[in-house]
Amino acid sequence: MYVNSGYLHNSRTPFKEKVRPLRILSAGTYQLHSLPKLPTWRPRGRVDWQLIYIAAGKGHFIFDNKEVIVPAGNMVLYQPKEEQHYYYLGEDRTQVWFVHFTGREVKKILQNYEIPMDSNILCTGLSGEYEDYFRKIRDELVACRWGYEEMLSYLFRELLMTIHRRMEENLPRFSGFISQEIDLAKEYFTEHYNEEISIEEYALSRHVSASWFNKSFKKVVGTTPMKYILSIRIRNAQILLETTDYNISNIASMVGYENEFYFSRLFKKQKGLSPAAYRKIFREKYREHL
Repeated sequence: MYVNSGYLHNSRTPFKEKVRPLRILSAGTYQLHSLPKLPTWRPRGRVDWQLIYIAAGKGHFIFDNKEVIVPAGNMVLYQPKEEQHYYYLGEDRTQVWFVHFTGREVKKILQNYEIPMDSNILCTGLSGEYEDYFRKIRDELVACRWGYEEMLSYLFRELLMTIHRRMEENLPRFSGFISQEIDLAKEYFTEHYNEEISIEEYALSRHVSASWFNKSFKKVVGTTPMKYILSIRIRNAQILLETTDYNISNIASMVGYENEFYFSRLFKKQKGLSPAAYRKIFREKYREHL
């Protein structure tokens, strides 16, 4: 295992900065080769923020008692006092970079660079620029040269700017992580299509931002999540109209709509016929083939 880290004033003790806008507390890298496993579990989190970049291999992160495998080309953001539970495996030959930071304006700074804070996972893509910034931040903390705290703030802001640019340019990428997330989403929507589904809440449950999820889903599937759910509902409504004698109100409820008239408008918009007209025409055609 290879470790190379730097700490503000050579202190490993984290703290919460209440006066300065931003302070970088530590940064460095871990590379697993011989060590079989490197676990971290902070049930109460830390008082500062942490940003982890998976440069190679993968990380195993536990969110809400569920393990999420985060491959290279992604970052994980932890906020203060948020539980941190993750581990790296030597067999994955994982390399990560990290930076801990604090300050009274951290949230404002992250928002300024449009870094999502409603999710833990940032799908940033792979970039040598990221490693360069993490390395420079680490080296400044180690050398402690004149004006290094000011330089740390500049470097960190440049890192955030680069993350924002790469996320805009590369998002979404057809990585294993994205494919896995979209497959899980499609499976969930197929099983729960007749329930009330909030895309924002679903994305939050997967620890990704709603913006990223919507963009990625549309790029991979070719349509938005809500339109995908609508297509499942209409398809199942067709089957019920063709094969059962349930009235329109019951069918609407069975596919997820409590308002029969709203369902009928949606059905007609998608199929060009009202549910009743669709059933009538289908059965007339069916009798012709008897």
